Amino acid sequence: MSNFFKRLLNDSSSSDEEERNTWFAAAIEFERQTSEGTGSGDKSSRQYRYRDRVSSHSRLLNDYFVENPVYDETLFRRRFRLSQPLFLRILHTLQQHNDYFVQRRNAANTVGLSGEQKMTAALRMLAYGMSADSLDEYVRIGETTTIECVKRFCQGVVEIFGPEYLRSPNATDISRLLRKANQRGFPGMLGSLDCMHWAWKNCPAAYHGMYTGHVHRPTIVLEAVASYDLWIWHAFFGMPGSNNDINVLDASNLFANLQEGCGPSVNYTIMGNHYNMGYYLADGIYPKWATIVQSISHPQDLAHEFFAKKHESYRKDVKRAFGVLQARFAIVRGPARFWHHEDLTFIMKACIILHNMIIEDERVDDNGLVAMASGNDDYDSLGTDGPVEVSRGPISFDHFMATNRAIRDSNTHYALRRDIIAHLWTLHGQGVIE
Repeated sequence: MSNFFKRLLNDSSSSDEEERNTWFAAAIEFERQTSEGTGSGDKSSRQYRYRDRVSSHSRLLNDYFVENPVYDETLFRRRFRLSQPLFLRILHTLQQHNDYFVQRRNAANTVGLSGEQKMTAALRMLAYGMSADSLDEYVRIGETTTIECVKRFCQGVVEIFGPEYLRSPNATDISRLLRKANQRGFPGMLGSLDCMHWAWKNCPAAYHGMYTGHVHRPTIVLEAVASYDLWIWHAFFGMPGSNNDINVLDASNLFANLQEGCGPSVNYTIMGNHYNMGYYLADGIYPKWATIVQSISHPQDLAHEFFAKKHESYRKDVKRAFGVLQARFAIVRGPARFWHHEDLTFIMKACIILHNMIIEDERVDDNGLVAMASGNDDYDSLGTDGPVEVSRGPISFDHFMATNRAIRDSNTHYALRRDIIAHLWTLHGQGVIE
């Protein structure tokens, strides 16, 4: 009991026993609230909980990371969305990049959280979209620390792996994509293009009008290009949901390398006509550009009907990529609960990078076998056409404008589509494509 209340009780001249008992009860309650840090005297302090993080770390290692773990590789892949070698590769790279993921001792010489615990908490939030405090019972990590782990993990993944796994296709990649496009009957196709909306639950009220579009709630738009293997080659994220796909395309950098003349050239011939720009399959909302091929909404003959069938089938590659991305990382499927736009950008880009890393780690080769990233990497092999020289020198303004006009040329768009229709129908008549 504080000295103030002791003097008050000893010096009280009142003979009323009930009043003295009231003062005594008030003194005990004041001491209890002060010692717990929840009273009016100290609202900033928090109650300390001993979580036994060392035992939690040992249990996590025994469950997944020892030689004979409790849960095998299949369950690890299901719960972490990636293989154990890929998990350890990312963790070791993060530890070299940021010592936040290195286990240390605090000022009280107490062992802190390990890198495995922090990365497990971050991946579980990304994979399951669960609340931050739901991980406390197993990983023994508090709510605020979990949120910090997610932010630092996503930022580290983007900074370290972004230049490699969010890059545009290089000459080798384009050779492989063109080879696959020829097999599908669409020479010159580099992928399919579309947009996805991510709901923003905690969007500030002042931004609701700007971020609310046709879905009648605040959303953020992701523009992406995906290939046949669901690899996402282009990701432009951050536009408010009030914009449609055309507005997002105008603001994105999808054709920036092509306009600046610093990207690999694409050369192919269809029905005797030569083209020097690749194209993407897209739906009807996109403009009639030379680099975008759309379907035919009302085909009038069998050739147009066959083209529309194949176009709509292959255009679903980007839709499938969106579905797999949301299935792997439920945090981008449900409404976003973070407050800052920058945090959401890091989370979305980190999920796309992890998605591409998983594809590289678990892809299937032509023989139906899983080729791990450590060997026989098709993404690093040269195509039959060989690499193409890339020009990175300065270009004139006239060349930039000429390229921009060539990209937006509607006459080339219709001519290219006619050639693709004739090419597909020829292959169908020969029995090459059914």
